[in-house]
Amino acid sequence: MLTIPLQKLCYIIVKAREFDEKEEVVEPDPGSNVSDDKDVEILEDYPDDPTWEELTGAIDGLNEDEQLDLVALAWIGRGDYSGEEWEQARTAADEASDKHFPDYLVGMPQLGDLLEEGMAALGLSCTDYEIGRL
Repeated sequence: MLTIPLQKLCYIIVKAREFDEKEEVVEPDPGSNVSDDKDVEILEDYPDDPTWEELTGAIDGLNEDEQLDLVALAWIGRGDYSGEEWEQARTAADEASDKHFPDYLVGMPQLGDLLEEGMAALGLSCTDYEIGRL
């Protein structure tokens, strides 16, 4: 069924959730000292954001079949397809005209939740991989 290993998928879900927590930049150049600002800027979405780089890098590092899995899972999680329509969702992802999936996926609000909902619809979970691994 899935070509993407669950460990990779669960890692992407964790990174997507971290990215989803980002907020608009309040002060473009705060010039503060990280040792005394309690790292509050880490939640702001700066252009050189390492969370974005980790997420897009993880998605970009997947082969095309694995990226198709992510798109199909997100669509199932969003309710465009049911878990029983896995093959149709995957075929639709494969037939998509614009296949720059990293940008497409990262642009989806609540990507981590959508992927997890898609996994649940297929009877899968990250529970076994989260304990002591992620």
